[in-house]
Amino acid sequence: MPTRRQVARLCIAVSLTLTAWSVLPAVAQASENFQIFVSNEKSGDVTVIDGNDFKVVATIPVGKRPRGIQSSPDGKTVYVALSGTPIAQPPKLDANGNPIFKRGKDDDDDAAVPSDKTADGIGVIDVAERKLTRILHGGSDPEEFAVSKSGTELYVSNEDVKTASVINIASGKVTHVIPIGQEPEGVQTTPDGKSFYVTCESGGDVFVVDTSSYKIVGHFTVPPRPRSVDFMMDSKVGFVPSESVGLLNVIDAVHHTVVKTITLPPNSRPVRVRVSPDGQKVYVSNGRAGTVSVIDSHTYALLDSIKVGTRPWGLVISPDGKYLFTANGPSNDVSVVDLRTNKEIMRVQAGTSPWGLAIVSR
Repeated sequence: MPTRRQVARLCIAVSLTLTAWSVLPAVAQASENFQIFVSNEKSGDVTVIDGNDFKVVATIPVGKRPRGIQSSPDGKTVYVALSGTPIAQPPKLDANGNPIFKRGKDDDDDAAVPSDKTADGIGVIDVAERKLTRILHGGSDPEEFAVSKSGTELYVSNEDVKTASVINIASGKVTHVIPIGQEPEGVQTTPDGKSFYVTCESGGDVFVVDTSSYKIVGHFTVPPRPRSVDFMMDSKVGFVPSESVGLLNVIDAVHHTVVKTITLPPNSRPVRVRVSPDGQKVYVSNGRAGTVSVIDSHTYALLDSIKVGTRPWGLVISPDGKYLFTANGPSNDVSVVDLRTNKEIMRVQAGTSPWGLAIVSR
């Protein structure tokens, strides 16, 4: 029969075990905490959504036409592209799906209101304080950009002047200007940080820029209106959507060539592409089709088509790979998709005309 001292020791051991098990779920949940930052192009602000209950926790005024939005590697800062170029109607397309520009310039030149170049820049948001702290004035009409692997530089597409600019975040200065094709838009840094890609809507040009020399080291074309790019974690394979023709291009990111094209479902107007955190799937927002395509990242088979909100453009995936979010411009909301079932489970009201999304882990 156990002594009183042995019973006491057993009780203490059981108590410690139960305490440890009770703490584990809380720790696991805390490690998955994240926020979604939404750029709202027409209301000039950023909506912050809590990733645990999908409720809006803040609205941050930032300036004119916030579009591209990215988080810093340490999660302490969110950057958002601002532009004083007024919103114009989409340009008419030629028989090949390329924009038809008047006067040899781009579609922004047809805006009824003149551009306010003083509003151009990259807004800097302090995540903890949830407020705009400064604006980096680097390059004309920034639409999209990427953050360097080190977190010290921004690579910006300057849509109306056919360039990409490199901004040193600490100094706020433009350190390099790189001539690119007409209407540069999508920008993404490769996971190894050795280069960044810039996609140009007009002509389907894609440029590859070395991040040490800032020289163009690759150039190829895809079908009309490539809007974004994303990569597998090994930096060897990339994906570029062609909006005008409903295709997803598979890229050899070592030799900078197109190796395969994937036909998306009818009426797809692909804009944003994202590789899942585990690298097993590729997700593409299909704009006017109101869907997200799910593709196997190795076989390139189309696995599913997820119905979401109206004209989804921006798209992000939660760090744990459980949820997907799309920015639905015309309906002013964000779709929340459960990736275990590939079903939209709710919509969260954002600002006016949500455009881009960024995830920040906490």
